[in-house]
Amino acid sequence: MSDLTRLTAADLASKLASGEVSSVEATNAHLARIREVDGDVGAFLHVSDGAVAAAEAIDRRRAAGEDLSELAGVPLAVKDVLVTTDMPSTAGSKILEGYMSPYDATVVAKSRAAGLVPLGKTNMDEFAMGSSTEHSAYGPTRNPWDLDRIPGGSGGGSAAAVAAFEAPLALGSDTGGSIRQPAHVTGTVGVKPTYGGVSRYGSIALASSLDQVGPVTRTVLDAGLLHDVIGGHDPHDATSLDTPWPSFAAAAREGATGEVLKGLKVGLVRELTGFSTAVDASFRAAVAKLEAAGAEVVEVSAPHFEYATAAYYLILPAEASSNLAKFDSVRFGMRADVAGTVEDVMSATRGAGFGPEVKRRIILGTYALSAGYYDAYYGSAQKVRTLIQQDFAGMFADVDVIATPAAPTTAFKLGEKLDDPLAMYANDLATIPANLAGVPGISVPSGLSADDGLPIGIQFLAPAYEDARLYRVSAALEAMLVDEWGGPLLDRAPALNGGSR
Repeated sequence: MSDLTRLTAADLASKLASGEVSSVEATNAHLARIREVDGDVGAFLHVSDGAVAAAEAIDRRRAAGEDLSELAGVPLAVKDVLVTTDMPSTAGSKILEGYMSPYDATVVAKSRAAGLVPLGKTNMDEFAMGSSTEHSAYGPTRNPWDLDRIPGGSGGGSAAAVAAFEAPLALGSDTGGSIRQPAHVTGTVGVKPTYGGVSRYGSIALASSLDQVGPVTRTVLDAGLLHDVIGGHDPHDATSLDTPWPSFAAAAREGATGEVLKGLKVGLVRELTGFSTAVDASFRAAVAKLEAAGAEVVEVSAPHFEYATAAYYLILPAEASSNLAKFDSVRFGMRADVAGTVEDVMSATRGAGFGPEVKRRIILGTYALSAGYYDAYYGSAQKVRTLIQQDFAGMFADVDVIATPAAPTTAFKLGEKLDDPLAMYANDLATIPANLAGVPGISVPSGLSADDGLPIGIQFLAPAYEDARLYRVSAALEAMLVDEWGGPLLDRAPALNGGSR
């Protein structure tokens, strides 16, 4: 493995800026890494034919003395839910196989403008429906820590690409934990920004009131650097917040000093239970480090969190049922070669193009929205959502951040929960509340399980608009843990990543 692929994005950016390394060299090193390991990992659905040319253009601009962004020339992986003009955009579904978008998603356009080099599109659960990346129409992605285990979902491809050193940075989307849960099981960093803080324009919609695009990286600083690039107001997105944002990279750098923890109030949610012994032990140990560094840890109450998963799995299918109605065999996407009426062709196309999990949620959502059931199901779920938002408001009146485990268990084995939807849905119990409330969340590695040696993450949540607070707190904890470990957690990954447990 090239040493270039093991560099953090910040360190690689520094070498690019100094001229020690060219973007072409960095890009070729990552493309070689993809060729070397992705046959086993399956992180990428498509590798860009234009990556080297994009890198050459950045090198020419740098040689000409142009003032470039900090991340100019750094390679980037893109979740396949984000549309691109130069690569297919399928959202992991057969119904969009080979689809070429006429425009780039805003976050992709901003990344290109900042000089990042898109390497390719990463695998995902079909239309972002899943927690294991086993629901992709193009086959599963595997966890680089153990190829027999899942990398999380729906954005397992982005997390696996970063964990396997195939890309230093990746873009993901988070509807109920699809950035943070994969980060938890792969030993990476995943951020769900405040709802509206990053544009969703060009992100193939699952549930419009829940979806949020965010960074997937190996360090908190790298996440802040990428967040600075993709964040901000977008007039193309009606839900985009027109508000000034601080530099999240600066917040991460400030947090790494550790001073931000003194006097910080950290809340532990009394009602949030159901975590494995290993996950709970890692979480408690991380919280103890925060307390030792000067943070005040207090118990807080969120009495309606126990209803969050149930409410989510009514709101999400209802919105998905509406959003996926556009895949009708008429406007775009695949069309079944059958005779008959438009309704016949539509039925055959959707039957062949959608996978079982997508069909399950469309049926559930259509039922929840139907006459006679709307108020009982969808309407009631939205009332619970309001109560959860009130829970957050009450907790944040007393604490600065909330800390929770990021997911109930370490990575489970491929196939273990594939035929048990309720068991699969339970993986999101800690991450769903943030999406229902629109508040920001981050998952950072907290250690390895004593049971199976697999990574575990801790999640921090902050009030809406306070994403910078998350970067400061998580960077402070990261600095303490990395110092204790003697290096990044990913350095202790198995042979695929050049390390050993």
